[in-house]
Amino acid sequence: MAYIGKTPVIGNFQKCDSIAVVNGQAAYTLQVGGTNVSPQSENHMLVSLNGILQAPVDSFTVSGSTLTFASNLITGDVIDFVMILGNVLDLGVPSDNTVSLAKLTATGTKDATTFLRGDNTFAEAGGGKLLQVVQGSTSTETRSSSNTLIDTTLSATITPSSSSSQVLVTVFQNGCDKSAANSGNQMVLKLLRGASVITTFGNNVTYTNSAISNAIGTVGTMYLDSPATTSATTYKTQFANANNTANVGVQGTGGETSIITLMEISA
Repeated sequence: MAYIGKTPVIGNFQKCDSIAVVNGQAAYTLQVGGTNVSPQSENHMLVSLNGILQAPVDSFTVSGSTLTFASNLITGDVIDFVMILGNVLDLGVPSDNTVSLAKLTATGTKDATTFLRGDNTFAEAGGGKLLQVVQGSTSTETRSSSNTLIDTTLSATITPSSSSSQVLVTVFQNGCDKSAANSGNQMVLKLLRGASVITTFGNNVTYTNSAISNAIGTVGTMYLDSPATTSATTYKTQFANANNTANVGVQGTGGETSIITLMEISA
C-alpha cells in the first residue's frame, strides 16, 4: 500500500522521548530520537501518567504526532512513558510458493487426484472419466428350442473402484436360426448383472432368412448401469426361443464371435 509522507512503522515497538509536563497544558508532541512520530491511533499506544496506565480515547487521544490528554496537566504530574506499539500488520500479497496446503481451511482430501472448488472444498475431477475397460468374448455355440431363458457363454467381470461409478456395457451378440424348415423363428436376448436382468435388448428378434440353416444376425445394445458396489461384478447375456417352434442359437457353427465390453465411468 502506498503512503503520502513517512511510511508507518509496522509492528515496531518504540519508546518515545521523555516528555516534560507543562502546567495547564494537555497537548504534547511525540518524538523518538528527536524526530516526530505519528502512531496509527491511540489504541496502538501505552501511556503512563503518574504511575497509572491511561485508557485510550477516554484519557487521551492522538492526532498525527500530537498526544492530547483529556484534561490539562498540572505541575507535579509526571508522564512516566509513552510506548508506541506499531500499526496494524498488513501482510499484503504473499510471495510465490509461500502458502502450503496445510494453511488452507478447505475441506476434503488434498492430493494429486483432487482440485479446489469454488465452495472451498477439495473434490475429484468431474464425472465422465474413464477408469478401466474390461472385455469378454465367445465363439461357443449355444442353442435352444425352449422359451426358458438360458445363459450364453458371453460374460465379463469388472471390479469398480468406487461404489458411485457407473458401468457402460456394450454387447454385440450373434444369433442364428438352427432350422432351415421354419420361417420366422424368433429369439429373446437379455443382459444381466449377476442374476438380475437389467435390460432386454433382443425382444422377439426374427430371423427372416430362416430358409437357410444357421443364418446369422447380430443384435447389440449399450446400457449405462449403476452397480453401486466395489465388489467383482459379472455381466452376461441370456437367450430363449421366443416362439418355441424350432431351434435358435447364439454364435453358430461358423466360428462367429460375440463381444461384451465393460467400461467403468466415474460419477
